[in-house]
Amino acid sequence: MEDAAATAAEMLRQGEDLRAVWKHAIIQMFDDYTSVLRYEGVARAAAMWSAEPAPTGDRRVDAAFAALGEHVARRDGWPVPGWTREARREAEPWWFVTSLRGMHPRALVESPLSFRKRGVFITASALERV
Repeated sequence: MEDAAATAAEMLRQGEDLRAVWKHAIIQMFDDYTSVLRYEGVARAAAMWSAEPAPTGDRRVDAAFAALGEHVARRDGWPVPGWTREARREAEPWWFVTSLRGMHPRALVESPLSFRKRGVFITASALERV
């Protein structure tokens, strides 16, 4: 988790846009988690989320990491990390991950609760992996 947050922070410092941060830090963390879950089990995968990551410099990104942590914990049946409940891990302003404005209403409806309550809006396909 700390590596993903550090990657996101560095990308933000270099002026990368939020969509790139989503793809190369947040989704990469999701992929890493999924791999560990598959090959090493739920306890090892859950441990990836135990330590609170340092702030990235953008509350939207911090909120997305917290939302993802809560989402996978609830989905996979392990305790939600306490750090995900921090008020500073709410997006200000709200973040619609897709830049296609026509998809924003869909994202409002389809976002998992852990994302919606933090002001991060994604479509159902945003977390689908091949």
